[in-house]
Amino acid sequence: MTAPDKTVADFWFDPVCPWAWMTSRWMLEVEKVRPVEVRWHVMSLAVLNENRLDELPEEYVESMRPGGSSWWPVRVAIAVEQQHGQEALGRFYTAIGTRLHNQGESRTRETLVGALEDAGLPASLVDAAVSEEYDKQLRASHKEGIDRVGQDVGTPVISVPGPDGTEVAFFGPVVTPAPKGEAAARLWDGTLLVASTPGFYEIKRTRTQGPIFD
Repeated sequence: MTAPDKTVADFWFDPVCPWAWMTSRWMLEVEKVRPVEVRWHVMSLAVLNENRLDELPEEYVESMRPGGSSWWPVRVAIAVEQQHGQEALGRFYTAIGTRLHNQGESRTRETLVGALEDAGLPASLVDAAVSEEYDKQLRASHKEGIDRVGQDVGTPVISVPGPDGTEVAFFGPVVTPAPKGEAAARLWDGTLLVASTPGFYEIKRTRTQGPIFD
């Protein structure tokens, strides 16, 4: 249960996306400095792009084909959520994200097993990586996030309280490095401010640097 004085932020992520990873680390910092609770949800870049593979850079295509390596972490993530709940999903995301992004490990069975063990979860969950057992639930979770924000986005998707108790979802914020302390709090405050503005849709500029992992 969420404490009544806390704001819920629903966060959809794909474990393989470095930008979603950066944003998620910011959200964990926000939990320390504002009365916020993050609820984790799975989305999939492979599902998002499955009907437009011909539009993607060649280096991404193979991993996003059915059964490719972009499917493995997200399938394990949805298996974790289905069997052990959202809190365990958050632990697994931290574990697999640290290995993939901060430590630069490859998307392999060994990496997934290591992340499951880091998160205190059964290593047997790794079998979901090459199984379609939870694909229905994966697609449903993905659809819930995309239905809130629209098709012209990627990951992460965040849904927060908007005007009159409605939910407002958006892609991002995309930020590097992940702000900490009061800087994290100010970005969160600004996020809620724009979410409370009727008709607000987008702020964007060209990225001039890649993700900076702490």
